[in-house]
Amino acid sequence: MARAARGIGEKATSYSSSIKDLQNKLALANLEELEAFERSLASDTRKGVQAALRSARRRIEKEQAEASRLNGLYQFEQQLAQEHHAHCYCGLDEVGRGSVAGPLAVGAVILPHDYLIQGLNDSKQITPQHREVIAEDIKQHALAWTVQYVSADIIDAKGMTAALRMAFRLAVDALEEQGFELDLLLLDGNPLHFDKRECTIVKGDAQCASIAAASIVAKVDRDALMEQLALKYPEYGFESCKGYASEAHIEAIKKHGLSPVHRESFCTSFLQRSLFDDFE
Repeated sequence: MARAARGIGEKATSYSSSIKDLQNKLALANLEELEAFERSLASDTRKGVQAALRSARRRIEKEQAEASRLNGLYQFEQQLAQEHHAHCYCGLDEVGRGSVAGPLAVGAVILPHDYLIQGLNDSKQITPQHREVIAEDIKQHALAWTVQYVSADIIDAKGMTAALRMAFRLAVDALEEQGFELDLLLLDGNPLHFDKRECTIVKGDAQCASIAAASIVAKVDRDALMEQLALKYPEYGFESCKGYASEAHIEAIKKHGLSPVHRESFCTSFLQRSLFDDFE
């Protein structure tokens, strides 16, 4: 391998007259190739060449940091599984807890051990476009996944704590109906006490691979649902606010009242202020 690397570096000198060519090659170089280029071009004083080398080094270091972060997500949950003597475990996470319209969603995912989902992270740290790509990767390669919903009227009737427990219960049941006997349930945040197998991790969607995966599929699926509801109730802007209490959404509630998918118990203060404004 060392001989091959030297050959790459030696070959690079023959292209030294073309900075653009070097930039293109460095943009695709792996670490071994970059080190060979760095040796062969160390004496090249052209600013463009040295800038291209520095850029390639930064890219490689960023890729290494991301690989280390991703591996850490998987190692973290594998260590938890070992500590709990668990052979089959899933990650769960909720989306839409603080929304004033639309359902509560809970995602649950069982990840394979022989395939790493690239880009896994807390769904809030990922752009919407990238989330959709990662969600598709999760759905294609997960051993099992599901997104379960609890509607606004049930949230109003039973309260958020009960709704959370119901949604998490539905998600676990859906995975087990697919034939998996779960030993451990990994949850983000505080204990829900809905199942004796639960293990909660503070900021788990940024530390644990399967929780991050559950966060992403739940977010992507719920966002898609809210976009569908926006077609039925266009006055509230669900396609942009996703049911959360944006300024425009609050003004729409004051003007149009509540839709059937609003959580009335979450909107009382908006409606009261609206009535007060009318009185004034």
